[in-house]
Amino acid sequence: MPWCVRKCPYCDFNSHAVPEGKLSLDLEQEYLNALVEDFKTQIDFAQGRQIHSVFIGGGTPSLISAQGYQWLFAELKNLLPFTEGCEITLEANPGTVEHDPFAGYLTAGINRLSIGVQSFNMEHLQRLGRIHSNQDAIAALQQAQAAGFQRINVDLMHGLPQQTLQQALSDLKLAVENGATHISWYQLTIEPNTVFFRAQPQLPVEDVLEQIQEQGEAYLKAQGFVNYEVSAWRKELPSAHNLNYWQFGDYLAIGAGAHGKVTLPDGVYRFQKTRLPKDYLAKVPAEHGQFRKIAADELPFEFMMNTLRLNQGVDAQLYAQRTGLNLSDLDAVLASLRKRKLLVEDQNRLACTEQGHVFLNSVLEKFL
Repeated sequence: MPWCVRKCPYCDFNSHAVPEGKLSLDLEQEYLNALVEDFKTQIDFAQGRQIHSVFIGGGTPSLISAQGYQWLFAELKNLLPFTEGCEITLEANPGTVEHDPFAGYLTAGINRLSIGVQSFNMEHLQRLGRIHSNQDAIAALQQAQAAGFQRINVDLMHGLPQQTLQQALSDLKLAVENGATHISWYQLTIEPNTVFFRAQPQLPVEDVLEQIQEQGEAYLKAQGFVNYEVSAWRKELPSAHNLNYWQFGDYLAIGAGAHGKVTLPDGVYRFQKTRLPKDYLAKVPAEHGQFRKIAADELPFEFMMNTLRLNQGVDAQLYAQRTGLNLSDLDAVLASLRKRKLLVEDQNRLACTEQGHVFLNSVLEKFL
């Protein structure tokens, strides 16, 4: 869902300010119709499989009405079955002016929320260009629980401009105390094509960043959260949708700028949809974006880039299943990384050691 009320200065996602700050019902329905037509072109990629998870990202997906989502899910299920208990996650901003009551989304079939809080500190929210206040964020978490949501992820960033250790820890504490069952906690990075890249803010020094990381992790562990992926912490079930990404699974993609990956009899393919909403709406689905086969020599890196983010890694047999390649071709590289204590010694698992996660980029370079 590619629209936002306002573009944030750190954001490099495919998001576009919605005209006059509100999505008209006519534009909403036009876009939902386009999503269904887009989905129809991808049904054959399922090859008999069902949809086991849906992630609605953006942009600000909570600009779309609950009724709109209810209609969309009904249309999609008529085309391809959803598994019983299918995980459906909606990204939502805490700004209460831009979405229906949370109970409406729950009724529509959404059973997991990912709330883009980023920080509970007013100064940091203003520097990040967020339109919500700290009280809006706390209220959104409380309202989500009151509506009946049992799975609530909170997106938080650390290493924010001029952020102190205590401010970063306070953000985590407020997320935990206000009902987060899953926390995506990641460091702010300055990306090209953003306002922050053109006018770089003053970020915390390296020593402070290390303290934030160490003490933040210690706090989350003490609160019963499990770090199952580089930036993902859970007190409940892991995100089924994100696990599929990290296990190099297949996923369909509908919507402006959406990315997909499918395994076909002749290889693994990635595809990307037209980014601009007006262009996406103007074209028939068959003309959306690009479709590219991943070269065999790129597959080792692609597989490891995802799976080694998981703290427990994956079963070694998954490599052949997901790439069609022989793991034995990587014996020399794997042996070298195990000797350097960067990969675990277990031959039946592909997983980084604690040291390997610290130097994950260096580990991945070996598979290029």
